[in-house]
Parts: sequence; C-alpha cells; structure tokens
Amino acid sequence: MENRLKNELMEWIKSIAIALVIALAIRAYIIEPMIVPTGSMIPTINIGDRILVNKYIYRIKPLQRGDIVVFKYPDDPSQTFVKRLIGLGGDVIEIKEGVLFINGKEYKEDYLNEPIVGNFGPYKVPEGYYFMMGDNRNNSKDSRFWVNKFVPKKYIVGKAVFRIWPLDRIGRIK
Repeated sequence: MENRLKNELMEWIKSIAIALVIALAIRAYIIEPMIVPTGSMIPTINIGDRILVNKYIYRIKPLQRGDIVVFKYPDDPSQTFVKRLIGLGGDVIEIKEGVLFINGKEYKEDYLNEPIVGNFGPYKVPEGYYFMMGDNRNNSKDSRFWVNKFVPKKYIVGKAVFRIWPLDRIGRIK
C-alpha cells in the first residue's frame, strides 16, 4: 500500500513538473500576459488592461506599420513599453500642424481621439529600427521625446494581440 502511494505521488510530481516547464516555455517564447500601466495607448488600450503579447509572430512575419508592439524602451531597456509602430527603416516621419506625414504623404489614423498638438520632425528612421507612437498622442512618452528616438529590432518583444481584461472589453487588439 505504501509503495503504491509513493508511486502515485511521484507521478503527480512528474506531471506538475512537466506542466510547469511547458507553461514557462510558452511564456518565454510564444505568448506572455502583460498589464498596461499607463494611458499612452488610450483609447485602444486603457490603464490596467491585461493583454496577451505574441512573442513568436515576428519570427515568421515582418513588423508592419500600425502594429501595436511591445518592446524594450531604448533609453532604459529594463522598462517595457507598448506603442503603435509608425515608422519603418527608411521612412521619414513628420508631424505638421497636428497631421502625421510618412514619406511626405498624409497618413490617416482613425484610432486617435484628438488631433496631435505640435510639430515634430522630420525624423529619418534608420534601417533595422522603428519609430513608435502612443495612440494618446498628446499624453504619450514616445519616439518624439526619447533621447534614442528609434527602437532597434533586437528590442522588439512581440505584438499585442488580445485583451483578456476587463471582461467587457475582451477581444482582439487593433
């Protein structure tokens, strides 16, 4: 009887250890939850929203303008930010009288709540780097204000893909 109990306990321990290893691997390489601490992405993502970050997607497809990206902050890589990708390598980004221009052409952004205040740029994005901006443009610490204005590819963590909290806003993030 004691031997059977010991064997069953060992099977439980092995199962829990395997499940833990799988969960840690998924979190490290595939998908990770994140709590958004600031309002820089309002109205798309609110303070306190819990989101899922797809950490694998950019291994199989390139980053695209408009993606909501989680990355290490270029001025302090110990911090993680979430912003919208606005400029790709080679792009020239400029804001004139509250209007965003990419490579000299006006870029329409239907996800903003209000026009951008001020003039910024032009900024030429180096190859292998990205220019990021929050959707809450007038209250976002983003590429316009950083010392190191561009995010290197190696600092990209993943793409914000799904909101899991609050319950009344569960769904894909666009």
